[in-house]
Amino acid sequence: MSGAAELVAALLARCSFPPPGTAVTCGVSGGPDSLALLVLAAGAGCAVTAVHVDHGLRHGSSREAEVVAATAGRVGAGFRSVAVSVPPGPNLEARARQARHGALPPGTLLGHTADDQAETVLVNLLRGAGLDGLAGMRPGRRPLLALRRRETRSLCAALALDPVDDPSNADPRHLRNRVRAELLPLLDDLAGRDVAPILARQAALLRDDADLLDGLASAVDPTDARAVAAAPAPLGRRAVRAWLRVVLDDALAPGAPGRGERHPPAAATVARVRDVAAGRSRATEVGRGVRVERRRGRLSVARAGPGG
Repeated sequence: MSGAAELVAALLARCSFPPPGTAVTCGVSGGPDSLALLVLAAGAGCAVTAVHVDHGLRHGSSREAEVVAATAGRVGAGFRSVAVSVPPGPNLEARARQARHGALPPGTLLGHTADDQAETVLVNLLRGAGLDGLAGMRPGRRPLLALRRRETRSLCAALALDPVDDPSNADPRHLRNRVRAELLPLLDDLAGRDVAPILARQAALLRDDADLLDGLASAVDPTDARAVAAAPAPLGRRAVRAWLRVVLDDALAPGAPGRGERHPPAAATVARVRDVAAGRSRATEVGRGVRVERRRGRLSVARAGPGG
């Protein structure tokens, strides 16, 4: 077995790809992580299609598609490129990510690593996320989550692949980039060790806790005001939060940006709904033109504003 083949086998032992023969789609930008995802998915025996999403935001983005197409051909995978439009405006990074994910089929595999997980946990912490945010990314669509970024780069080097270097990954205007370049090295220095595996392990433990609480909260009817008010606070909050995710998603028109993502509502919004359930207020607006009201012991939704 060649050195590259040995490396592929060693990395696959720590990945979580579906069984051989399974048809999978991989989102491949052309960077080292996504190229490693493509190579390892093929090495796992999956029937792979690589999808490259071209945002048209950078000069030379067509080369990225060429890199992905060449790698896909080399490992026997299918390939297609999808062009999306991201108009100029604020929060470009988030809108580009949203457009990218919207162009990828449901269940598409992504090349996130343990380093990405550590960054996600810290970014969510800085943004004030609760348990679910600190639990990080779930591994289902992320089969490389136990690998390190240095390992995906080593795999590309061993196979003589030429990954695309995305200059936006070094732009200090993006919080994640500063966490990667400044905060994580500082934490490594303070701890005297590599903290990325620690953060990834903590995220896995918190996911177990979150799953347990979700199971218990599923027994609470979020439209039963008395049940919500009587439930222990962690369960009442989770029941309301899960309900509001669906309510706020349904408030968006089909095809509208953000529909289907079901981001969690703010903690203050959940608290206000629990106040309505407990009878401390009669109604509250929860965003996107939606109001939650209590009538005859039930919580219901209505359009906010005059005539709602």
